Amino acid sequence: MPDSDGSAPKSLSPEEENLMKHRVALVATAAAGLLVAGTVAVSTASAATTGCSASYTVTSQWQGGFQGSVSFTNLGDPLTSWKLEFDFPNTAQKVTQGWNAAWTQAGAHVTAASLSYNGAVATGGTVSSLGFLADWSGANPIPASFSVNGIRCTGGITTPPTQPPSTLPTSPPTTPPTTAPTTPPTTPPTTPPTGGAAPQLHVAGNKLVTSAGKTYRLLGVNRSSGEFACIQGKGMWDGSPVDQAGIDAMKAWNIHVVRIPLNEDCWLGLGGSPSGPAYQKEVKAYADALVANGITPIIDLHWTHGQYTGNISACADVAATCQKPMPDMQYAPQFWTGVATMFKGNNAVIFDLFNEPWPDGPDNWANPAAEWTCLRDGGTCTGITYEVAGMQDLLDAVRATGATNVVMSAGLTWTNDLSQWLAYKPVDPTGNLMASWHTYNFNGCVDTACWDRTIGAVAAKVPVVAGEIGQDTCAHDYIDKVMNWADQNGVGYLAWTWNPWGVCGSSGNDLILDWNGTPTETFGSAFKAHLLTVNP
Repeated sequence: MPDSDGSAPKSLSPEEENLMKHRVALVATAAAGLLVAGTVAVSTASAATTGCSASYTVTSQWQGGFQGSVSFTNLGDPLTSWKLEFDFPNTAQKVTQGWNAAWTQAGAHVTAASLSYNGAVATGGTVSSLGFLADWSGANPIPASFSVNGIRCTGGITTPPTQPPSTLPTSPPTTPPTTAPTTPPTTPPTTPPTGGAAPQLHVAGNKLVTSAGKTYRLLGVNRSSGEFACIQGKGMWDGSPVDQAGIDAMKAWNIHVVRIPLNEDCWLGLGGSPSGPAYQKEVKAYADALVANGITPIIDLHWTHGQYTGNISACADVAATCQKPMPDMQYAPQFWTGVATMFKGNNAVIFDLFNEPWPDGPDNWANPAAEWTCLRDGGTCTGITYEVAGMQDLLDAVRATGATNVVMSAGLTWTNDLSQWLAYKPVDPTGNLMASWHTYNFNGCVDTACWDRTIGAVAAKVPVVAGEIGQDTCAHDYIDKVMNWADQNGVGYLAWTWNPWGVCGSSGNDLILDWNGTPTETFGSAFKAHLLTVNP
């Protein structure tokens, strides 16, 4: 995607040019205020010992809308799945979006059902951050009771009789929930990442997990400028800081992952300033600082060498000054040999092999099998005059160093298309391979039906992360839809971009107004509010 300091980079792909013209921010919905309801006890439906407690929180509220969260702790026997239910007291209270559960509402009755990754709950285990956005008018009262798996709140732990009751308990809790404060605080809550270094990661089935075996989703932002500033004579990071204060600003957003786009020529010393060892030193220092602060860095090969003048050409420059359709065999493997050598042994760092391949564009989308083969195997590809490095070539370069870091591999059409990813994925002897997906509202695959059919099919086999998400309208409807679907399907996502470049629609999906982390009024505020409700 485009990169800028307020104006577009010197050369962009058509995909990038479109986004540069239409990038936007999301509508801010989070207002100041924390309204905390009381805790109510909830029992679970089971043929054995049951019992749990639940809490309902209004995390922020504004005129006509609010953001809430429900959590429960299982006090009975282990659960393999669950369905949390409650009724809104006001018929105008309606859930419009939810995450970490499958949310539905019929009339005033709300249901949040478990997903594939959070259905199992041990005795004493807690299901937290079942978040949602909702409308309201007139009043926003707290639900009086909750049920899990069809049994209403009874409190404590119960052991069923030999003969189960013919009807469910009907009595509400003897102690009603605490009334929310009339005047909310003026500052919304923040939940930064916990202390300690970023976790060492590996792939287990279709999950990314820590060394302790805990599932870990990649949730965060892109920090652009390393891909263009050096080659355009703008210094290392476009003159902007990558210091502790900037990292602290990210942590206040609950950012756990930062993707760092890089430039092949600058890394290898082929051009630009700084370049070679000076450029590499800066990258290493920033990645190490992120890891030390509990944030996972993703090293992304963004702009590469190789002259391309074919169909929908972005630039005719042989140097790495724009998004080429594929990486070049001449230098791209060298880039990854250097990066992997630098970071091997530190599996807190992830490698993104190539930003947005589009070898189907030079071929005018005429032969999908050949285009997917080009993506994987490289070599001579239709419409591309230089020798192409395929994803297998780049992965082989990484593994030849002995590095076992998790690697992201992209799809076609600026990695919006993962329809044949499983059939054409590169072979990884370590098994630490995941899929890279980018999604903007002007792409081809933009609805849940397409995501279920293609992205969901991949996510059932390997971990998937949406390395870039955004939209080209001054609203947040599309990115909300993406995050909601991703939360329900265990897919990670990173917003483009953590840079204070300009205004809505002209110079980018800017998350921030300044390097202190002040969110933009629409895009940034909404994305921050959502990040504060989810865990990696």
